[in-house]
Amino acid sequence: MSGRKTISETLHDGVGMVFDAEDVLYEEGTGHHQLTLIRNPVFGKVLVLDGAVQVTSRDEFIYHEMLAHVPLAAHESPADVLIIGGGDCGLAEEVLKHRRVGTLTQVEIDASVLDFSREHFADFNAPVFDDPRFRVEIADGAVFAAETDRRFDVILVDSTDPTGPGAVLFTTEFYGSLKRILRPGGIVVSQNGVPFLQPDEFSKAMKGLSSVFGTATCYLVSVPTYFGGHMTLGWSTDNPASLAVSEETLAERMSGIETRYYTPAHHRAAFALPRFIETLLENAVKP
Repeated sequence: MSGRKTISETLHDGVGMVFDAEDVLYEEGTGHHQLTLIRNPVFGKVLVLDGAVQVTSRDEFIYHEMLAHVPLAAHESPADVLIIGGGDCGLAEEVLKHRRVGTLTQVEIDASVLDFSREHFADFNAPVFDDPRFRVEIADGAVFAAETDRRFDVILVDSTDPTGPGAVLFTTEFYGSLKRILRPGGIVVSQNGVPFLQPDEFSKAMKGLSSVFGTATCYLVSVPTYFGGHMTLGWSTDNPASLAVSEETLAERMSGIETRYYTPAHHRAAFALPRFIETLLENAVKP
């Protein structure tokens, strides 16, 4: 195995993942991030941002389907949707499959990330850029949320981990801004990490969300490249009824949308938490 070209993820102290690189397709600093794109024999194209795997062409559908379809199917009328982050536009692609969505605004801090993704991940994001409902704002997500006068039905925070430029997207101040721009009955879903490896980060995020929203919980998704067990997606709303939408209603709202991971039954099951995550959540949100 000597002489093989590899790239290592360095997100977690003391443990990591190593990917064989058949090719290094891109490697450059953008001013905000260090971007590396490789081709791996198992996961296809693998995007690494500041030492952490962000997306792969093989399993992106898992994360993006669950981040998009769970809140959109649960909301009665998700007319206006906001994505903060999500520079690879895989999430936008899933959101725009919903004909009930009238507008989708994506706020990305780094225009070069969008340009990069449009070039290298066109196999899953190409339809996004031709959809008239899609609008991009190049801005800091936290500043946008604090200053915009627009209001949204569903807000999706597709952020990096709480380090570097992404750290501000895990603060109570930011969560307060999200509530300000969320319409009554709206839903916020946020990337809250892998609790087995990031218990403190998970707990801090859930504590902040619960201090702002009447209902703050999470649901699960298992993405092979986000190793360490279940990833959690935070669910925040002042409308607890959105957690009780029937499987039949979910199926009606998802009619005509093809998925490879999401199902209405799995939607409901994803909120059933393993005991250790449930305990972390209970301790974080208790008064």
